[in-house]
Amino acid sequence: MTASSTLDKSAKTDYDIHPFLANRWSPRAFADKAIPSAEIGSLLEAARWSASSGNSQPWSFIVATRDNADEYEKMLGVLKEGNQRWAASAPLLILAVAHDAHTRTISLFDLGLAVQNLTTEAQSRDLFVHQMGGIYPEKAHEIYNVPAEHKVVVALAVGYLGNPNDLPDDLRERELNERSRKPLASIAFESEWGKSVSTING
Repeated sequence: MTASSTLDKSAKTDYDIHPFLANRWSPRAFADKAIPSAEIGSLLEAARWSASSGNSQPWSFIVATRDNADEYEKMLGVLKEGNQRWAASAPLLILAVAHDAHTRTISLFDLGLAVQNLTTEAQSRDLFVHQMGGIYPEKAHEIYNVPAEHKVVVALAVGYLGNPNDLPDDLRERELNERSRKPLASIAFESEWGKSVSTING
């Protein structure tokens, strides 16, 4: 067995949630395995059918695969250097763009829903998504001619789970760390801000 196949990062939840959600995490090690074009289409289709305010569908996605070396390198250059270290192993990179985000902030929320749809669809296909805020949006606007009223929000690295032993020491340690979240009591309130919901644990 490879290290990647024995790596258990499933969430230790206080309440039952769907396995696609419990097993979702953001790896940095990706297998050297291309994603079939039909699978990529399914990820984007899942994003297309996400909920949106007024059915405005204020999202676009720019895609690059390692099969097209020039386009892949172009998108890789949009990532900040710390992310380039590991994201270069992912077979698929995506930029997520919100339409009219400067005047319609709900577009950012809608884009987040679309990315979550894509991420959950990926999980159902044994694919993993690592979202990155560490990008150069201005560079993306310039090289992809993204309209000025739109906002390049995040980049996604997508692929099959790889072996953490292939990562540099500092990244491997982060890869193997146990996942954690704030307790429910610190994020779910009732009656007033900071008063935890009485019916939940944690």
